Amino acid sequence: MFFQFSKVFWLVAAPGNLLALLLTMGAIGLFTRFQRTARAAVSVSAFGFLLLGFGPFSAALIRPLEDRFARPAEPMAAPTGIIILGGGLKPAISRARGSFDVQEAGSRMIEAAALAQRFPQARVVFTGGIGVLDQNVATEVEIARLMLPAMGIAPERIVYEDRSRNTHENALFTREMLKPGAEETWLEAETWLLVTSSWHMPRSVGVFRAAGFPVVPYPVDYTTFGGAGDFGAGFDLVDGMTRASRAIREYIGLVAYRLSGRTKALFPAP
Repeated sequence: MFFQFSKVFWLVAAPGNLLALLLTMGAIGLFTRFQRTARAAVSVSAFGFLLLGFGPFSAALIRPLEDRFARPAEPMAAPTGIIILGGGLKPAISRARGSFDVQEAGSRMIEAAALAQRFPQARVVFTGGIGVLDQNVATEVEIARLMLPAMGIAPERIVYEDRSRNTHENALFTREMLKPGAEETWLEAETWLLVTSSWHMPRSVGVFRAAGFPVVPYPVDYTTFGGAGDFGAGFDLVDGMTRASRAIREYIGLVAYRLSGRTKALFPAP
């Protein structure tokens, strides 16, 4: 039920959806006897779009997430393996078009492939099933099976985990797949890089730790520069809303995962 509830909740709670719903209700209300309340709703929604879509607010929200974990210091020792979290592909469109189409988080695939070329002895794990309510759509694994070898990674190096629907299940099922059983010493001499979006890394590290699978964060897919320039005026509503939405979703996810015991810290730290 956690998975289903989280998806339905976000349909309403996503900032863009919530503000659009408020704006629509306000616009309708202008033609009723509740005009005062309607004007307030329209004003709040307009202010919300301006606050989240323009200016420095979205950067201020997402920077703490992106800056929480740094990449490993160079020169980096060869890892045992590279774990790629799903979420960067458009499987339905890729299947329909016979192409490799990626979402905004598609750099997970690109940078993981670069790491695999850099460390040719490292195993590669792609984890990601169907992360939407409709369970009859194409899976990311279906496309990853074609895409990763096409990016120059030998098929025998790659293993795929296709049951997980969220980050919590990514961690559980990946650990189970790589080393089932009761042995608890198998990770002591191993180093596994975790490749996911920088803003998603705190929650990801938290659930892998809670699953008993220590990983080395390798954040990608930054949306900010990491300097003072991030806090200037912005003039792209879609970009600002997207960034704010990602950040708010992660903060909600961090709280929900901590309350449900899926992580052991509210804001996992290095």
